[in-house]
Amino acid sequence: MEKFVGRQSDISLLNDVASRPGSQLILVYGRRRVGKTTLLLHWAEQTGRPVIYWVATRDAPAQLRLSFSKALWSWAYPPEPSESGMSLDAVPRFDSWEDVFKMTARLIGDQRVVLIMDEFSYAAESDPSLPSNLQAAWDHHFKQRNLILVLAGSHIGTMVNQMSYNAPLYGRFTAQLPVDPLPFGALVDFLPGFAATERVAVYAVTGGVPAYLEQLNDSETVGANLKRLFIRRTGMFRSEPFLLVGDVIRRETQTYQSVLKAIAGGQRTPSEIGLTLDLPASYLSPYLKQLEALRLVERRIPATVPLERRAASRNSRYHLADPYLRFYFRFIDPNLELVEQGLVDVLWDRIAEQFRAFVGATAFEEVCREWVRTQVRARRLPLVPQIVGSHWAADAQVDVVAVNWHDKAILLGECKWGADLVGRSVIRELIDKAPKVMPAPDWQVHYLFFAREGFTDAATAEAGAIGATLVDMTRLDADLHAGHLI
Repeated sequence: MEKFVGRQSDISLLNDVASRPGSQLILVYGRRRVGKTTLLLHWAEQTGRPVIYWVATRDAPAQLRLSFSKALWSWAYPPEPSESGMSLDAVPRFDSWEDVFKMTARLIGDQRVVLIMDEFSYAAESDPSLPSNLQAAWDHHFKQRNLILVLAGSHIGTMVNQMSYNAPLYGRFTAQLPVDPLPFGALVDFLPGFAATERVAVYAVTGGVPAYLEQLNDSETVGANLKRLFIRRTGMFRSEPFLLVGDVIRRETQTYQSVLKAIAGGQRTPSEIGLTLDLPASYLSPYLKQLEALRLVERRIPATVPLERRAASRNSRYHLADPYLRFYFRFIDPNLELVEQGLVDVLWDRIAEQFRAFVGATAFEEVCREWVRTQVRARRLPLVPQIVGSHWAADAQVDVVAVNWHDKAILLGECKWGADLVGRSVIRELIDKAPKVMPAPDWQVHYLFFAREGFTDAATAEAGAIGATLVDMTRLDADLHAGHLI
């Protein structure tokens, strides 16, 4: 089982739903290896209620019904300690889900049971009649009882579609929980032996996916870990991109992967992506929307675009939302011939030449924006922004931007991942950019600077003169770790 770290907000949401009277139907979804099962089993155990756990596979309908019946039967009639296990001959076999769910209702009775149907999306794809049969069982058997029924799955599209208007279970869910990767602040719990800068480098590749983090060894270098797990032909997660994309996309996977590769290669707009793939930008629109809905891609808009214009803004850029896909399509996929020849060290030398810049432009900037969000929640900033992001235009780019349109206040931040102390010129450069970024001259502006290695005395003095906040790696790391525990 994956190590359980954080997730306090997820646990609180589940506890809140479980405390309501009557039956509850909860939908839980998230990408592979994000820790859904660990979260649900940890939460279910701490409720103190009886727990029935079933994990589906891509199997024939009859086998799915039998495996569910076996999980239910072993809960209702657990073997004696002296017995080696339960005989399959003892498990009733049913020809329909209707009969399976009738037995479920009879065995559960009025007990406040937590029933977890894990990887429900696999079962629903293997047996399309399952959602309809579950809907009928909910309406006629389960809803009137004290059942807490959790449907969990990795196929995000299939799971989210359970809530759509034409889906059998539409209107039945009492809660939904998307399970996201852990924030950067949680990495110290997995890798206490790594320095904060090393954890940022790890975060650029793994994000906050627990199953990846558990396999890292903080007594080795970052490079040694990446070579062992992600680069070698026999690496544990070499095939992960294809499994991850295949888990959420069933058709035209080649086109979707081509779009992902183009975005990873720095193509940010539909026109740029279309030019790379020799396809019209209009043709790509449904693919980009689907990738965005599946949370593989995110569409970013400058934080300085007014709220009412954001939905229709054409000044958007597409980025890969998953760090490992970003790393894989940026460094591994173009060099597969080296991987297949076992030239891991040669490939790592190539990656190392660009890795620092990659970490700075992806993970470090994202971690800095997350710091702003944690400080907002702690009410430690001079403004409460309606949006936190970045700004780009022909005449100015700013790494971190937080805007409060109501109060006419803006926060501008710069992130420096270089190996040298940040000097006074960086402070002055951002001040000079401010008039180009502010929505209007009468706005109040605040300044914020992040530095991997810290600041020179001259930079500290200049920042003090304008009331700017300076955040070095030690403070960034400590604040984010404290923030993830809230």
